[in-house]
Amino acid sequence: MSAPRRALIVIDAQQEYFEGLLPIQYPVRDESIARIRVAIESAEQAGAPIVLVQHELPAEAPVFAAESATWRNHPNVAAYEEQAAKRIRKEFSSIFAGTGLEDWLHEQGVDTITLVGYMTNNCVLASAAAAEPLGIAVEVLSDATGAIDLANDAGRVPAREVHETLMALLHSNWAAVADTQTWSGALRAGEPLPKSDLVSSAAQGRAND
Repeated sequence: MSAPRRALIVIDAQQEYFEGLLPIQYPVRDESIARIRVAIESAEQAGAPIVLVQHELPAEAPVFAAESATWRNHPNVAAYEEQAAKRIRKEFSSIFAGTGLEDWLHEQGVDTITLVGYMTNNCVLASAAAAEPLGIAVEVLSDATGAIDLANDAGRVPAREVHETLMALLHSNWAAVADTQTWSGALRAGEPLPKSDLVSSAAQGRAND
């Protein structure tokens, strides 16, 4: 198997998730943002391109208002804005919708994207699913992403359950899921991360009943 040609995609590591209306609740946000910085440093050392993505809505929006304080990247990520290979502003959950990222990745010869950032239950999930028909392999770093508590007319789910459920779901089909340390080792070695599949995950699920 040939070595993956990776790009690290930092999704929406913005102050909205720290000082705004959508604070990340699991994993601990200060720990997850620290892991994001480790991933960026690892990608830099390996020569893998880094893409910084920011969600942006009109100035009157309650969240991610363009150029507002909470729209800005967290300082751990803002420190790398000048070194980023590409910066993207998006208005939809998927990093591919209306951004031109797919074409750029193909131009760079990238066949595998590693997703870090926020939120697990929105942009990370949407982006991983959107990559499938594009023929782009996906990795997700479980300790460098994060979720929030959710409650609505359909039910109530704590952030930890949201995050852990989606990590298992992603690993079953759309992504190889690992922690940052494991991924950094694979990056240095030029090796792919192991990934499950839906049939194997279903069989293991039945075996645990």
